[in-house]
Amino acid sequence: MSTTEETPSPSEQPPARSDRNHWYWLLLVPIVVPLLPMLYNGSDPTLWGIPRFYWLQLLFVVLSVGVTLVVYRQTRGR
Repeated sequence: MSTTEETPSPSEQPPARSDRNHWYWLLLVPIVVPLLPMLYNGSDPTLWGIPRFYWLQLLFVVLSVGVTLVVYRQTRGR
């Protein structure tokens, strides 16, 4: 027994998805910013006794979440 699958007519097919949106370029910010060495060059200023390297890493996490949220909200289907 073989089953034949019917292809949906062109009117039933979902619209082609386009991932070419300029908002996706914003996702480069959380990738490039942590790679800048001048941000890590030094231990001052400290934040509540924590050297810059450590609190800056946590700041990058918050930055990444914020940028991802903005891109998601701007590119999701309506």
